[in-house]
Parts: sequence; structure tokens; C-alpha cells
Amino acid sequence: MYESFYGFREKPFSLLPDCGFLYLSGKHRMALTLLEYGLMNQAGFTVISGDIGTGKTTLIRQLLNNMDPAIKVGLISNTHQAFGDLMKWIALAFDLPHQGKNKVELYQDFMDFIIQEYARGRRTLLIIDEAQNMSAETLEELRMLSNVNADKDQVLQIILIGQRELRETLRRPDLVQFAQRIGVDYHLEPLSEQETSDYIRHRCKTAGGKAELFSDQACQQVYRFTGGVPRLINLLCDTSLVYGYAEQREKVDAALIKDVAQDKQKGGLFQSQANLKDTTEPPVGAPSSGAMAGAKGSVPEFSRDQGKLRIAIASESELLRRYLSRLLIGFNIDVVTTVPLSAGDLHSLSADSIDVLLVELDDQLDRLDAALYESLEEWKYPILFNESLATKASLSQPDRLDYGRELSRKLHSLVSHAPQSVA
Repeated sequence: MYESFYGFREKPFSLLPDCGFLYLSGKHRMALTLLEYGLMNQAGFTVISGDIGTGKTTLIRQLLNNMDPAIKVGLISNTHQAFGDLMKWIALAFDLPHQGKNKVELYQDFMDFIIQEYARGRRTLLIIDEAQNMSAETLEELRMLSNVNADKDQVLQIILIGQRELRETLRRPDLVQFAQRIGVDYHLEPLSEQETSDYIRHRCKTAGGKAELFSDQACQQVYRFTGGVPRLINLLCDTSLVYGYAEQREKVDAALIKDVAQDKQKGGLFQSQANLKDTTEPPVGAPSSGAMAGAKGSVPEFSRDQGKLRIAIASESELLRRYLSRLLIGFNIDVVTTVPLSAGDLHSLSADSIDVLLVELDDQLDRLDAALYESLEEWKYPILFNESLATKASLSQPDRLDYGRELSRKLHSLVSHAPQSVA
């Protein structure tokens, strides 16, 4: 639609992984270098993790494009909760027969395959993308497969690519032996503000257009709304070009980026990572709560002289509830429960077992139904209101531990006599 208007040969911001548009930021260059290093130095296990949309799959495709022909590659591109028998998926990845065979037969066939490849001077590489969905039991099966590497040569190498949850699973006590076999490990962070600008200009230029199509201020707004996540950058920039074409704009400016981001937020299809500061004050229009407590009733005294602060987290986003819970348990806080943000779920909470309620609200406060609004008004214990978009942006940044430390201080400060020291 807009390609010819802006002089592009092709769309510069496709959501599909495309190595032709690969932009190697310092972080991505390091991740790719470590992948290549792991292969060259015969690491048994290589683990590359990163949040959704940070470019992990594109890096794997780049690695495959430059793969040594002496390496036989099997790729499992997706896993899910109903992943099933690992050995059948491995057989499919290497085009080995699997119909009618039991697990033992599949295992023996794979061992024979690895040894045959080794006898031909070839190594075997298994790559598993979206590995965060694999259970600890399945990961332990992978470790057992690696026992074939009995001699000095690594005849089987395994690369795991996954989201942040993969690293958390690998830290489990029952996976210590697995963790000890990881030779290369790297977590891929989102782009910085400068890298976001360079990324946008790189893709515009690669597609045949003008590198300066997006103004400096527009690039800054893209970073503000996406947090530097490449997939979100592509989504926002592609839609901005559609808007720009519709309005016959020769350049994409900051105002256009802001308009597009806000339109997408209203449609509920774009979760902004807007880099706003979190605040102890509720957003404009949120239930009035005095000193962060329910309007009805005074703030009760913190009844325990010692021990962890007990909180509940209420948010529409299950992912946000999970990330906040994992972050806060490291700061002398006991996350008793997490619930969706609804009147029914708030009524199900036992207030006597909770010291503070942490509520994540988005900027669409007009969507709060009367029952939920009333539940928040009637809550008689301390409440801390957070702006969910700001929280998501903070959790996506490298200094998320600083954010966790500050948030825990705010939670502790709401309760009299709460422990003041924070890890």
C-alpha cells in the first residue's frame, strides 16, 4: 500500500522474522557471537533467553543461514503445554521414522543416528525454540540425552531458545545437574533508545527508503511506547506508515506516532510499554483512597512485629501478575495470592491474611464497572494503586531490580511497623 509512496522495495517493518533486515545491536551481536562460540567450542548446552519479541528467532535463523555443513541440524520450532513425547518430536526434527515405535525404540534410533553422523565426521545439533514451555521433567530428558557425549568430542549439542521463564525453570534445585552442563548462557534485553532509532533507520534503508523517514522525535516516541522491543517497534512503525500514507505525509513525526499508539491502545491490540514513572498516587479518576487506604475505615495497624509483608496483586494481565509476583518475593514480601481485577475476585480475598493490596490499573478507567469500583472503595486495608503501563515499562528495563526495590519500599511504607529493611 505505502511502499511506492515512500520509495520502498518491500515493507520495512514486517512482523515475520527476516534475516535480511537483521539489525545487530550490541546485545544481538553478543547473543549471535555466543551462539557461534558455543558451536565452535562444542558446548553441550547453549541457552539464549529474552522477553517476547526481542529477536531470538531471527538470530536462530541467521545462525542457520551460516551453519557449517558438517553439522546436522534438527529444529523444534515451537513447544506448548501439550508438547507430548520428546523423543517423537526429536525424531520428526531429524526426519527419523517414528510411527508405531515406543519411547525406548525412538531413543535407540536417535543414539544410532548420532553415532552414524559422528562416524561420517558430522556433529548433531538440536535447536528448541520457545523452550520456556518445556517442563522440568522434559528438560531432564534432554540432559540424559547429552550423556552420549562421553568422550572429548561433543557429538550432540543442544541450543535452547526461550523467554525469561526458561531461566527461572533452569534455576530449580532439581535441575542443578542440567544447569552445570550449560556452556553458554545469555539473556537478550530490549533495545536502548539510541538503538531503537538506529534500528528504525536501518530497516527503512534496507527496504530501499530514506533512512531519515522517521524524525528523531518520532524515534523517541517509538521507544517510549515500545520499550525497545523489536516486534512492538515493527508493529507501531508499520501502522504509522499506513497512517502517514493515508494523510500523504512525507515524513513520520512524533505526533503521528503518538496518535497511532493511542489508537491501538484503545483497540486493545497494542500493549504500550510507555516509559512513564510509576507513582503511589492512583491515576486520575481512580477511587479516592486518602493515604492509599480504602476510603471507608482507617488504615489498620500492622499486627506482626516481624516476618514478611503479605500482599495480594490484582491486575487484568495474568502475565503482569506473574512477573510482579516473581519480582517482589525477593524483597521480604510474601505474595499470598494474585487475582484478576474484578469485583468477584476481590470479594474472594481474605483481608485478614493480607496486609496490602497492590492494584494495577490501566488508563482506561471508564471501563471499571460499578461493582469493581465499589469493591475498591470499600476495601478497609491499605491499597497501592499502580499504573499498569508504567509497571510493564519498568519490568522491561535492565534496572527492573531497582524498580522492585522501590516498589517494595512503597508497599512496606503503607503499613505501620512494617519491616523497613529491603534486600
